[in-house]
Amino acid sequence: MVYYHDLVTQQSWEELKKLHTICDFTLLGGWAVYLYTHGLKSKDIDILVDYSELPKLQKQFEFVKNDRLHKYEAIRGPVQIDIYTPHYSQIGLPVEILLAHTQLVDGFRVILPQYLILLKLFTLSQRGRTPKGRKDFLDILSLYLSLKTNPFVLAAKLAQVYKLQPSLKFFTRILSENTDIPELTLNNHQFAPIKQSLLKIITSPDSPISLAQKITLPKTHPHSYDLP
Repeated sequence: MVYYHDLVTQQSWEELKKLHTICDFTLLGGWAVYLYTHGLKSKDIDILVDYSELPKLQKQFEFVKNDRLHKYEAIRGPVQIDIYTPHYSQIGLPVEILLAHTQLVDGFRVILPQYLILLKLFTLSQRGRTPKGRKDFLDILSLYLSLKTNPFVLAAKLAQVYKLQPSLKFFTRILSENTDIPELTLNNHQFAPIKQSLLKIITSPDSPISLAQKITLPKTHPHSYDLP
């Protein structure tokens, strides 16, 4: 299964491995999906870091603060590392919450699957029907194929906490538009039950899409949550 050219993904992978010797980070994005699924590889590297780690990265890379997108960017050759920090970056969920929900996977610290799914849903809703949006959609499907139902049930519940019902709705529209997924070698017959299962999780009576029609969530501080 290939989405980006092998040469590009290999350079990105080698750079990711070098990061271990430079700073402490938590992985998200396409490479986090790959560690859970061993499916599609990624081109860019997305990491969460505490502010104390930024000087270490500045010494090693061409370093830019991107105020428009609320992130830092470290660049070396063709590889770009997108760096997200607490109380600054806006990626659908608070970075400080994500940093508290991680685990080790193949030697890398990675955010938990249910949070990774939520981030991918949010990013897909922002990118829409673009090539990068397509990759987000494929990553979500890959996570389902590898991890099955439970993380998606948890993600659907968390979507209510973080008011990401619009992202879920957009995903259901994209899901309904597709009848096969050639990038994942899923034909019509193979994809149909996967689609049915995902739609059932998202549109069940207890899903955030259904609940949003019934209740109003209380106002809370943006960084105060009781989470599963």
